[in-house]
Amino acid sequence: MSTPRDARLHLDKASEFLEAAEVNHDLGFYSAAASAAVTSGINSKDAMCLATKGITGKSDSHSDAVIELRHSGPVGTAMAPTFNRLLGVKVRAQYQARATTAKGSSDAVAWAARMCEAARRVVAG
Repeated sequence: MSTPRDARLHLDKASEFLEAAEVNHDLGFYSAAASAAVTSGINSKDAMCLATKGITGKSDSHSDAVIELRHSGPVGTAMAPTFNRLLGVKVRAQYQARATTAKGSSDAVAWAARMCEAARRVVAG
């Protein structure tokens, strides 16, 4: 599989998870929406890194992922703070007993949408 193809596949997955996040938010499933938004953002990061650097890391470290995005070019540098905020909701959405709030879900979906749009621009070249 080629790197441009891999970037496109990650972008497709980012778009799919973003749509799932939006639908879940509209249904009031805020933790599910936030979780899907995080997955969308991670795939957007992968798409951007593959499109600009030809590689993407698969580290479990959130800080490593943010650094990788920051070093992927001007768009990645600009999106790194948004990605960092998005990753910050992962633990609550996926692992903690407390549910994600409507505002937390809304914020996560908006951040994922920004990430996905940035990835579209980068992958399109």
